[in-house]
Amino acid sequence: MILVIDTATSVAVVGLGEGPAGLGGAEVATRSWPVRHQHGETLLPTLVAFLSERGASLADLRGIVVGTGPGAFTGLRVGLATAKGLAHGLGLPIVGVSTAEALIDAVRAAEGEASVTLLLLPAGPNDRVAVRPGQPPELLPGGIEPEVRPDDRLVAVDLDGRAPADAVVRGDVARDGLAAALFRIGGARLASGKPDDLAGLVPEYVTLPRGIRASSGEVTWSRHPR
Repeated sequence: MILVIDTATSVAVVGLGEGPAGLGGAEVATRSWPVRHQHGETLLPTLVAFLSERGASLADLRGIVVGTGPGAFTGLRVGLATAKGLAHGLGLPIVGVSTAEALIDAVRAAEGEASVTLLLLPAGPNDRVAVRPGQPPELLPGGIEPEVRPDDRLVAVDLDGRAPADAVVRGDVARDGLAAALFRIGGARLASGKPDDLAGLVPEYVTLPRGIRASSGEVTWSRHPR
């Protein structure tokens, strides 16, 4: 059994995958809930209850896959800390997977590989993040629109009213398939014996913590621990 955790969006997701990742025989049970800013209060209790409902326990786990963002500070910090704490305490291998990569994979699984996907995520109340497959995230300041190519399928997550309606609907499809996509990508890495280093696994933040403002300098992407 592989445990899946993602807290990068406004809806937290936990999943339990069984069977060979990436193959049709794999099954992924999921639980999702609107988390708002209550990641610390809801994640671990929901996770324990979810495992119990599936007739499983922490002792049954053989690995952990966790979404690394991009996402907001609080959610990612809680999700990564929980996943890493479980991996350390239980002696399990862990793999971090880009949440953006998994969301794109989920859309492709649902709608096919016919065209390129452009994913939009919020970065605070005004800014957004644009992600293309295989490319680093691009921060779009408020008022700046992404470059949309003719063959793009626009996918928008957590952007109701800030993106086209069809993109928001496709974003719901992506989030519904997020846990299965994380299991496909991360489970394959676990099966190949390529887990992440626990100490070096860090999230991709897109916003500063609530109540904190940048007084100088520039906020840039970093995957290095601080």
